[in-house]
Amino acid sequence: MTATPARAKIRFYAELNDHLAPAQRQRDLEREFLVSPSVKDTIESFGVPHSEVELVLVNGESSDFARQVRDGDRLAVYPMFESLDITSELRVRERALREPRFVLDVHLGRLAAYLRMLGFDAVYRNDAADPELVRTSSDEKRILLTRDRGLLMHAAITHGYWLRETDSRRQTAEILRRFDLARSVRPFTRCMACNHPLASGASRTCTGCGRLYWQGSHYVRMTRWISELLGR
Repeated sequence: MTATPARAKIRFYAELNDHLAPAQRQRDLEREFLVSPSVKDTIESFGVPHSEVELVLVNGESSDFARQVRDGDRLAVYPMFESLDITSELRVRERALREPRFVLDVHLGRLAAYLRMLGFDAVYRNDAADPELVRTSSDEKRILLTRDRGLLMHAAITHGYWLRETDSRRQTAEILRRFDLARSVRPFTRCMACNHPLASGASRTCTGCGRLYWQGSHYVRMTRWISELLGR
């Protein structure tokens, strides 16, 4: 006799829908199973990285990723809430990650430079392999930025973001918007080459590599772009 499959319903909210096919977005989806999967496996079976998820409600109650999904369960899956403190409801990880510190994969060098120019701590190396990126994100509690959704599904990654844009300037605007960072921008306080803070003064020197920065024509162009970015 063939076993009757169990069924659970799941719905993804806000930008998590970007990972779904158009016909699956903004609606209840059904998952059939014979063996109860975990919440994490259920979420990622739809192509949504668990590292972009901040809150999961199972039948209205906050749940962690390890919980087994049962017949008749209803899952509501939400992204990170950067402008709303949901600490009291958080179950998927020990704590929310509010400090904007990043690690970027090898394809995002220009974005790393822009984030550093805006004053954000952004670790980047053009030869960093995936295991190193995972380790840095996990050990240093950094948000992993990537265009590789599969990388964000690594079990050790707790905080990550799949960039929707492909142009580096648009990606910068996307990160500011997604993580609500406009008020945290501190332009020209961090070295664009090595990520170390710059010493204060008219001519700023990197405290790491010693590179000297001054207010030339490039500075004027970048200041104009930053003003447009924040105005947007």
